[in-house]
Amino acid sequence: MEQPKNFTRKEFLQMSAFGIAAIFLGSSFTTSFDLSEKPYFKLKPIGRSLELEGYYIWCSSPIWGDDGKVHLFYSRWKKEKGMGGWLNGSEICRAEANSPFDRFEHKQVVLSPRGEGFWDATTCHNPLIKKVDDLYYLFFMGNSNGKTNTKRIGLAVSKSIDGGWKRPDLPLLLPGKEGSWDDHCTTNPAFVKGNDGKYWLFYKSWNTEEYVNQKGTVRGNRKYGLAKALKPEGPYVKASENPVIDFSDMPNNAQLEDAFVWNEKGKFHMIARDMGFYNHEYGLHLTTKDGVKWTRPKVAYLDLKQYITEAEPPKHLKRFGRLERPMILFDKDGKTPEFLFGATQGGTFGTSTTFVFEILNC
Repeated sequence: MEQPKNFTRKEFLQMSAFGIAAIFLGSSFTTSFDLSEKPYFKLKPIGRSLELEGYYIWCSSPIWGDDGKVHLFYSRWKKEKGMGGWLNGSEICRAEANSPFDRFEHKQVVLSPRGEGFWDATTCHNPLIKKVDDLYYLFFMGNSNGKTNTKRIGLAVSKSIDGGWKRPDLPLLLPGKEGSWDDHCTTNPAFVKGNDGKYWLFYKSWNTEEYVNQKGTVRGNRKYGLAKALKPEGPYVKASENPVIDFSDMPNNAQLEDAFVWNEKGKFHMIARDMGFYNHEYGLHLTTKDGVKWTRPKVAYLDLKQYITEAEPPKHLKRFGRLERPMILFDKDGKTPEFLFGATQGGTFGTSTTFVFEILNC
């Protein structure tokens, strides 16, 4: 492991002006972030663009509609369930705004848990909205027992953005066989058209035995796999190189989650939430040419406190200041990242909300 860096007085003052007293390697760090390097995104905060009384909001996936509005597919669950309600009571909804600078208005519930006997009986979560040709594809995660070990990625399809979703009878992607790195679940879908003519579906999973037997606040090591298909609706075949993202050989149980993937000028990019590579507050940025060999993660964005100042939240919001589930809204041509959407705790109702940034450096 690297040794702590000795900073000059000038460096210390530069960091203080940035809002950070010092950066050093501690028990939660695998590597340090040198502030002479800028985060990948230069961001201007727009604010908490969607918050609902009585609900936690998470997983904000934006897309431009044919009506010129921004449609936001998001997950929500009732406040009385607490932060953990995403696992046993989340539903997927749609909201609208005239532009990314405006507040979003809830429009409809899109997918709800279907009840006993269905693979998505107890939750619907992780929405990711994509349009391919003339169809809308809504990737999501469901589970059947309110626990992590039945999380499965599914896919709903519609000709219209505001209704007529065809619900899947079966999950889109299943876990691996017992003992494999991905035998616990499939979740956090990320989707992109590959440079090989196939559709790429990235998914998060981990090993059940590690998850059950490890101690600590974060059990198991989350990795990412890749599955490919000739059509967006599948069938998907897992890549032989899996897992394609794996930090398990690094200190401090480093890992990432909440990946979002896009193609920009022939290179594939990923942003994700850091879980110990630098810390648990930043976003990460990685690139690849083939979907298999990824670059070493760098910082995509910093913790929320570096961009905004808010009053301290209620004590039950233990993740306050962290932007999770990062997703991007591109220009209307679908080529240039223009806005960063994420989920974060806090807001008027003491729960969690959508938070939007304008991306200034693209």
